[in-house]
Amino acid sequence: MELSAYLLVSALLFAIGVFGAVARRNIISVLMAVELMFNAANLNLVAANRLLYPGATVGQVMAIFSITIAAAEAVVGLALVLAIYRKFDNVFVEKFDLLKG
Repeated sequence: MELSAYLLVSALLFAIGVFGAVARRNIISVLMAVELMFNAANLNLVAANRLLYPGATVGQVMAIFSITIAAAEAVVGLALVLAIYRKFDNVFVEKFDLLKG
């Protein structure tokens, strides 16, 4: 396959992730959409590395590093969701007014 096909799939995944992050009301759905955007970036890294520099593994290493960062982000995000759920008894984004002065 050509690089343009991988870039198209990655762009579609990223667009779906952006739409999910903006349009969803449930914070868990927003976190899942952010993870989808991370996966789109990983697909970009691996596809560009595989097709432009076939012998190098820099793209795969960066993708694995990005996956570990995304896993840490998911753990912190879910811990925050759990704390917010315990305080407000719901997980809808528009109900959060913690930062209002």
